[in-house]
Amino acid sequence: MKDYRLFLIDLDGTIYRGKETIASGVRFVERLEQMHKDYIFLTNNTTRTPEMVVNKLKIHGIQTDIAHIYTPCMATVSYILNNENNEKKRTNKIGVYIIGQIGLWREFMQNPAFELNDSNPEYVVVGMDTDLTYHKIQVAVSAIRKGATFIGTNADLNLPSEKGLMPGNGSQCAMIAASSGQKPFFIGKPSSVIIDMLLDKFHFAKKDTLLVGDNYDTDIKAGFNSHVDQLLVTTGITQVADIEGKKQPTILVDSLDQVKL
Repeated sequence: MKDYRLFLIDLDGTIYRGKETIASGVRFVERLEQMHKDYIFLTNNTTRTPEMVVNKLKIHGIQTDIAHIYTPCMATVSYILNNENNEKKRTNKIGVYIIGQIGLWREFMQNPAFELNDSNPEYVVVGMDTDLTYHKIQVAVSAIRKGATFIGTNADLNLPSEKGLMPGNGSQCAMIAASSGQKPFFIGKPSSVIIDMLLDKFHFAKKDTLLVGDNYDTDIKAGFNSHVDQLLVTTGITQVADIEGKKQPTILVDSLDQVKL
């Protein structure tokens, strides 16, 4: 295998499935640390803060810190700020309407550039919300119809769990898109946006990076879209039969134990 400098590692379906630990994924991270390889956990999950992700990884046997975590929440805030700075100098705060959970809310509300606005926001940002209500959808749709930019943190239609596949944020965004007539601009995988922002933040080159994940439609396509090499492991959503006749990932394994560093 190529001597990669940075490994971008998915979580759900790669390191764990809900409450179930994927032992080969944990061993893979341990081997990276033993070989002093740089790695970032690149998750599409927006329901947790970086601190919560660290605590969840600890439960599954991985000791790490928030410097090794990157989420669509972080990328979305950076994307909007970059977009606003490129367009104009402003003195007023950026109005946002947020659908999501603590991970998304915390990332926006800890930044003084933003303020909540449910009547006429500049951006509607939609992340996974297990308490999604008709009212939240109605407010989002109304704002988008008035001209707010519709951003989806990630496009996952389904999420792996110990109970099987569960509806994901892509499904929520599809409902809002159908009603508003506007498609969302997605930040998380498979968009290249989150990869580009991460590599810019940590100062790594694409040619030195390997994206590791279990979902062909998010992880692997993110690699395709951003021109970063990909490793597909079949411990989560995508199985070998699912990608027959499709563009193949750089590396395909049944277990991360099979990866020779």
